[in-house]
Amino acid sequence: MAFGDYPAEYNPKVHGPYDPARFYGKADVPFGQVKLGELGSWFGRRNKTPNAMAGAISRAWWRWQHKYVFPKRAGIAPFFQLTVASMTFFYMINYTKLKHHRNYKYH
Repeated sequence: MAFGDYPAEYNPKVHGPYDPARFYGKADVPFGQVKLGELGSWFGRRNKTPNAMAGAISRAWWRWQHKYVFPKRAGIAPFFQLTVASMTFFYMINYTKLKHHRNYKYH
C-alpha cells in the first residue's frame, strides 16, 4: 500500500463508500474487553509497523473530526479540545525548563 492508496482489505462492493475513520482489517477483541492474561497475545496480534501506526492515528483523527468538527451544528468543543491538547503538549516538552522555577519552602 502506497501513500494515498486504499487499504488492501477495502472492497468497494462489500464495504460501500470509503470511510477514512473505519478499520477495514479483520475484527479483533476490543481493548476494553481483553482479560489481563490475554493482554500479551492481544498486543502480539497488533501490526506494529510505522505505516500501521500512521493509519491508526489517521483513523483516530478522522473519527474525532466526524464527531466534533463536521456536524452541521458543531459547537466550540473542538477549539477547547485543541487548546487543552496543545497546552498539555507544550507543558510536557518544556517541563525540564519549568521544573527549575519551582517555589520551595525551606523550614
